[in-house]
Amino acid sequence: MTRSAVFPAFELIDGDRTRSLVLVTDHATSRMPEEYGTLGLPAKEMERHIAYDIGTERVTRHIAAELGVPAILCSFSRLLIDPNRGADDPTLIRQIYDGTIIPGNYPMGDDERDLRLRNFYDLYHDAVASLIASTAHASGKPPLIISIHSFTPHMQGRERPWHVGVLWDRDDRVSRQLITMLAEQEDILVGDNEPYDGALRGDTMYRHAIVNGFAHALIEIRQDLIRDEDGQRSWAQRLAPLLDAINRQDDIHEAHYYGSRTGPVIKGGKQWTN
Repeated sequence: MTRSAVFPAFELIDGDRTRSLVLVTDHATSRMPEEYGTLGLPAKEMERHIAYDIGTERVTRHIAAELGVPAILCSFSRLLIDPNRGADDPTLIRQIYDGTIIPGNYPMGDDERDLRLRNFYDLYHDAVASLIASTAHASGKPPLIISIHSFTPHMQGRERPWHVGVLWDRDDRVSRQLITMLAEQEDILVGDNEPYDGALRGDTMYRHAIVNGFAHALIEIRQDLIRDEDGQRSWAQRLAPLLDAINRQDDIHEAHYYGSRTGPVIKGGKQWTN
């Protein structure tokens, strides 16, 4: 399949890179390149959580505007190829997701898989790496990296009561503070590595933060809370001052290699373990 020349793999929201804070949103949209259509799904399926993280695009835009910092949004649906997975992860290109079969992903030949990696996944991650590197150069120190996601209130018959979750692997410099700050707000229930575990080898935080020793956290907001503009703006206003306070701490902007619970981390030929 020939890739559309006009479909971008990412959108960059520029900001003050000397602030040394980068926002990343892997599942910002359900958009698909024209040549892929809806992967054989009814259009309604592309409005579900299986196609993207509902609400995260606007939350990220609002936080970026509040703090004046750069952000990068993935421009294609996770159903095309999931940028928050390692290239060897079996869920990189899903053939079934939350009970829905994805016709356009089955069967999947090696040529098509390689094309999606090359034309979408790799371009997105190259852009993330470039933004982080340019931010580090502009600020003269390792940046804080924050990933914004959202989760469905129910999954596979299980209710998820948390309003927000903070995911982390071994580096808890940011996550512990965020969890404490959020828990002090009595109107919300905070998940510690809920509804997912933050240790996922090859995901975006692993690839761009953990292997570089950069302070980071992944924030998951429950989707029913950010479906509309009021909720999106409210959560951005809730999170922005917390992120700003953490970002102002000098020790956050130091590279520390904590390793990963998923196994040894190798960077530049050197193995880092906790």
